[in-house]
Amino acid sequence: MFSKAPSAPRTPSDGTAIRKNLLAMARRPEIFALLIASSLQACMIGPDYKRPPAPLATKWEQAANSAVDASHVAYADWWSVFNDPVLTRLVGIAYAQNLNLRTAGVRVLEARAQLGLAIGEFYPQQQTVSASLSYNRIPGSLPYNILSNVYASDAFGAQAAWEIDVWGKLRRGIQSADDAFLSSVASYDDVLVTLTGDIASTYVEIRTSQAQIQIAHDNVTRQKTAVKIAKARHVGGVVTGRDVDQAENVLGATEATIPQLEIQLQTQKNALSVLLGMAPGAVDPLLARNTGIPDAPERVAVGVPGDLMARRPDIRRAELDAAAQCAQIGFTKADLLPAFTLLGSVGTVSSDVARSSLSDVFTRASLIYTAGPSFQWNILNYGQITNNVRVQDAKFQELLISFQNTVLQAQQEVANGMTTFIGARAAVVYLKASVKAAEGALQIAMIQYKEGIADFTTVLTAEQNLYEAQNNLAIWSGQVPLGLIAAYRAMGGGWQIREGHNFIPPDTAREMENRTNWGTLLTPELTQPKAPGLPSTQDTGPLIRLPEW
Repeated sequence: MFSKAPSAPRTPSDGTAIRKNLLAMARRPEIFALLIASSLQACMIGPDYKRPPAPLATKWEQAANSAVDASHVAYADWWSVFNDPVLTRLVGIAYAQNLNLRTAGVRVLEARAQLGLAIGEFYPQQQTVSASLSYNRIPGSLPYNILSNVYASDAFGAQAAWEIDVWGKLRRGIQSADDAFLSSVASYDDVLVTLTGDIASTYVEIRTSQAQIQIAHDNVTRQKTAVKIAKARHVGGVVTGRDVDQAENVLGATEATIPQLEIQLQTQKNALSVLLGMAPGAVDPLLARNTGIPDAPERVAVGVPGDLMARRPDIRRAELDAAAQCAQIGFTKADLLPAFTLLGSVGTVSSDVARSSLSDVFTRASLIYTAGPSFQWNILNYGQITNNVRVQDAKFQELLISFQNTVLQAQQEVANGMTTFIGARAAVVYLKASVKAAEGALQIAMIQYKEGIADFTTVLTAEQNLYEAQNNLAIWSGQVPLGLIAAYRAMGGGWQIREGHNFIPPDTAREMENRTNWGTLLTPELTQPKAPGLPSTQDTGPLIRLPEW
């Protein structure tokens, strides 16, 4: 390193040609910086991320079914296929108010700030400005104490240190932070997919419970009529009291299902309240207009398994997590090599010794500076660093396997949803026929009982069969849209509704701005990447954005 102090003479350099070249480089640090910078694009230590092969089917197992359309359709608002305005409104409210989604949005901002930290490391890492004024005393016994053993001194200065990214360590750090930022966006999208699916599922469950309660009330009314008939015939001496007791027994069992269903309904409403970011009880006005169990379309487009790679946010997140960890291998591996740094400082120093004055600090004669390169090499820590590299590589391999497993599970979830949708539709057809037959059987049984042809047990059996058939029809009528919702959730649709919007609502942004200076990080262009997946420059190098101070 080359240094200059006030009034200090320069010593001519001598020695070998290598020493002369090094000294010349030290005197002209910009040459050293140029040589180092020229190697930056050519050297990136560590492996480059490549997507691992994932087990993908060529088509869905249910593709041959008439209800399945293999067209490439991305449902940004898949819930609209049910044509239920109440459901659509609930999804909009949840998007605006759900607290888990707000938490995920704040984590996007956190990851964006972490990216800014990583980018800042690419620039001079140490930048300080200092000033001092001190009163000093030296021992009177020292030989250089000629005039006085007390004096004052002052200084102004600035220092900077810049580790040159020779091996690509800092760029790997930026690459890892950028992938982590995009992963946080994918996590937000995944929360949104889960939220829309939960809203739709809970809504269908609420409508199904309401339908079951209505069926129970209808059957209670019907069974009360049977009790009146049995009592009238018993008073007339036509039948014994057993018929009355049996009729009241069936009636009581049916009546008991109503409070059980009401408990189930209230629990579902409470769950919906939390999803909407509301207190329990606040959803009742939103559900006042009972449109019944949503009707699923006759034919649905599910695309092909390959579409999941782009549509499922959790698959994108799993891949981005793996890519971020891949960059950590290079970041850690760079510690095996020497680190080159440009150091520099400039300032002025003066004192009141002899004829000097503290005000001389503002003169050229008091100027002091140092500049030059240095390097540091942790040669004695090779074993520790090597094991750390192995740790990072093992973590990367874990995430690769996790990515492959996520792809596999996604296909399972879609297949399960479609199986439920198709199977429930077939069950509904049979149950409708069962209900119709049970209604006819009950009518005949009542006529025969009144005419004395059949005993009351036949009527009771017909009543129970009808209630069971109607209740099963309501349950499986709800399973049809629930199966389709599960399939849509598994296909990863719904997160697209956040495009063009901020990750946090305006009131949250204002609260954070009032508390902390966020600069421009709360603006959409800085928190919304152009693509939801890996950056387009991934194959050519890390995506480097300008730092946000």
